[in-house]
Amino acid sequence: MRGVGKTGAVRAGAILLAAAAAALLLWMVMNAMKEKPTEENTAEYRGHGGTMKNPLAEIDTPDPSIVYKDGYYYMTFTHNGADIMVMKSRTLDFRQAVRKTVWYPPVGTMYSANIWAPEIQYLRGKWYIYFAADNGVNENHRMYALEADTDDPLGTWTFRGQIKDETDKWAIDGLALEHEGKLYFIWSGWEGDVNIQQNTYIAPMSDPLTVSGPRVLLSKPEFDWEKAGGPPYINEGQAILKKNGRVFLMYSGAGSWTPFYSIGTLMLEPGLDPLNPDNWRKFEEPLLVMDQEAGVYGPGHNTFVTSPDGSEDWIVYHATTGIHDGWNNRKARAQKIHWDEDGMPSFGKPLPLSAAVMVPSGTGWMDGGQAKRADGEWVFDLIPASQDAPAPVLIHYRNETGRTASATLSLEGGGSDPVSVELAPTEAGKAAFAYAEIGLLAGQNAIRLTADPAIALEAIEIPRFEAENGEVLGSAEAGDNPFASGRGAVRLDSDDGAEVRFLNVRVPEPGEYVLRFGITNREEKDVSLEVSVNGGKSSRVNVPVTERNIYQPTEVRAVLKAGPNTVTLRHASGVILVDYMDVVR
Repeated sequence: MRGVGKTGAVRAGAILLAAAAAALLLWMVMNAMKEKPTEENTAEYRGHGGTMKNPLAEIDTPDPSIVYKDGYYYMTFTHNGADIMVMKSRTLDFRQAVRKTVWYPPVGTMYSANIWAPEIQYLRGKWYIYFAADNGVNENHRMYALEADTDDPLGTWTFRGQIKDETDKWAIDGLALEHEGKLYFIWSGWEGDVNIQQNTYIAPMSDPLTVSGPRVLLSKPEFDWEKAGGPPYINEGQAILKKNGRVFLMYSGAGSWTPFYSIGTLMLEPGLDPLNPDNWRKFEEPLLVMDQEAGVYGPGHNTFVTSPDGSEDWIVYHATTGIHDGWNNRKARAQKIHWDEDGMPSFGKPLPLSAAVMVPSGTGWMDGGQAKRADGEWVFDLIPASQDAPAPVLIHYRNETGRTASATLSLEGGGSDPVSVELAPTEAGKAAFAYAEIGLLAGQNAIRLTADPAIALEAIEIPRFEAENGEVLGSAEAGDNPFASGRGAVRLDSDDGAEVRFLNVRVPEPGEYVLRFGITNREEKDVSLEVSVNGGKSSRVNVPVTERNIYQPTEVRAVLKAGPNTVTLRHASGVILVDYMDVVR
């Protein structure tokens, strides 16, 4: 160190040592911060997650009404205006749901035609469907009700007659409001007998089938957005959302035949009388409107439902993809509701059909307590498959016997070889997890799990993630495919930007897992593929040549964290079709 004396050299050395110590301390702090679990990473496991895409069904599903109960979603909708159909699904994706027409109207009655907007509700221990119908003349539309004969909405129903107030005026889109121990009926109706405008009315009910007092006007079309496309001017499609004692009465305004159809809001604070119109606050601006950039037109006539674990609120509404679609091509779509610090809901913008939507929390978790039970036996039904093919099963259990127990997985009704699974002992009150594989058959499956009655079965899952529901980027393309495990597959090629991302991939415990991809290789040679997890270091895997439409498993090991993970496939050296990703151990 030229020009520096002994004292200066010592001083410089001390400075260097101090700097090195500071750098070491900073490195230790940064690593400690990296290792410190975040709230997201320590969140309770609520199912394997994944994403879905809108619409919720491939058929037209205008005026959707959905209820979640005991592990199943039930949806009804305007089914060609000719009958009432109910669909049943374990998830909010109804593409592979069980469907049944539960009621056909008799001919020659005042309710034989133009069956609109059935509303399914579970009230005071029974299932009801309210619907509007007429005799072929619109002026004669009135509200009617069905009552389920059993606890199963796919069972038989009994027609229970007209739901009417003393005026007996034109009425559609009716539903019941349960609030602070009392029942009310809410609907869209005319003031007189001429189609000038549709208003929102409410009346008290003595039971789910009887209006017991005069109707009260809550809202009429008054804002410009409500009057778009008219006359007539519209308030209709009422739906109820509750949060922290508040009642949000959402309704649709503007012509349902126009792209301007939107969702507005009335709000009732806790403790106030719903029959006093002054107690309802009406908001001037709609909460959901068309978005031309996203290709969403006429979003409206919605319903509300919770996530399977009850932690989230979701809106389901119908919309079209064309500005001139009118009443055609109306399909149900879903997105999560966000709540601001003032307790107000926000729907955001309507999502494009290409958006990969995080599934509702708890999706895929089939609760053992809701299964069909016998001693040492649990049956889980409504597990769909598009093809005869194996699928993974994740078992949540507690084995406090102190010894390894065995369990058997089989399909109810046969058709697949039983599978034996070992269930290791667990600590008292602590769940453990076991993975297995079972051959599913095309259609709806019921998995039977048989084990020692001392075993507590908490849940099972099918931890499969469909590629077509993931985020598809660049020249990659998702499309329907009748040979795929779900409804389609994703085409990947060698373009740099071509990617498919499996988002919101969750595991019950952090650690190393096997990612198993179902892939068809159309090339005449092997194709290499890059796989990365959470933006980390990539691995290249080899995809052998396969027969056409045969999805060969390709595996890679990866470390997954607690909370949501993202698995990305890209940089394929040739054209391949990606069907699914299974996560197993």
